[in-house]
Amino acid sequence: MKYGCQSMTKKIKKIVLKHPKDAFVSDDHLEKNWKHYGYVEKPDYEKVLQEFGVFESIIHEHVKEIMYLPQSNQVGLDSIYTHDSIKITKKGAIYFNTGKTLRQNEFLEMERLLQANQIPTLGKINSPGLMEGGDVLWLDDDTVLVGRGYRTNDEGIKQFKELIKGFVKNVIVIPMPHGEGQDACLHLMSIISMINPKLAVVYSKYMPVFMRELLINRGIELLEVDDKEYEYLGSNVLALDEKKCIIIEGNPKIESMLAEKGCEVFTYPGRHLSYFGTGGPTCLTCPVYRD
Repeated sequence: MKYGCQSMTKKIKKIVLKHPKDAFVSDDHLEKNWKHYGYVEKPDYEKVLQEFGVFESIIHEHVKEIMYLPQSNQVGLDSIYTHDSIKITKKGAIYFNTGKTLRQNEFLEMERLLQANQIPTLGKINSPGLMEGGDVLWLDDDTVLVGRGYRTNDEGIKQFKELIKGFVKNVIVIPMPHGEGQDACLHLMSIISMINPKLAVVYSKYMPVFMRELLINRGIELLEVDDKEYEYLGSNVLALDEKKCIIIEGNPKIESMLAEKGCEVFTYPGRHLSYFGTGGPTCLTCPVYRD
């Protein structure tokens, strides 16, 4: 099986999803657990299913091969956000010890699925190292940005660097701000989404100056999300390929800016599926192979 995603923008050929019926289980299960997981509000289960149906149909239309994680008692609500327990490099999968303690078993389910599909393991981030996939962003095959915040720590970054040192030239550590606090979900990919190698959607208020200058010096055009659309996950954009992307419905300004740049923009209703759990389209997906 082909694998490897050292790009955020090449065409997705294989992907991992988790259906909400296997993550959220039922409305009763959501009622018992949403506060524990720090959701903004309790998602309505039937609305989640409807919203996911729209999202899933877009993925099916544009991605050739989709794998689904099964229901498991070892993981909780956040397992629907398949992006965070792993990064898949051209040398194999790196499984993460997540900064959110409630999510630390998620890599086990991902590991079972990928090993069953003949995707090799390159390594794991082990305690006291912490790392989440939302903090790892590829600028190109040789350059990766890693957000150092509450979910990804120095030891996790040290281990990650060691695992990729033979085939990735540049690892650039980005210090993340305190933001809304330690319990909030603030990943590096909360403030930047690559659309193609020369275009990114960003929220510069939370971006270090040196990072913004780095992007501009590389010739990357920055489309700025305003405060309102940032709060509604407008900076969380999934590139299906370098001309097509998905965003959550309800962010008309950034949708218009992307369209003006020649992008075909697909939207899905995501208030219950994405916004209440602070996980946009990138969070809902784990690309296995981009080409």
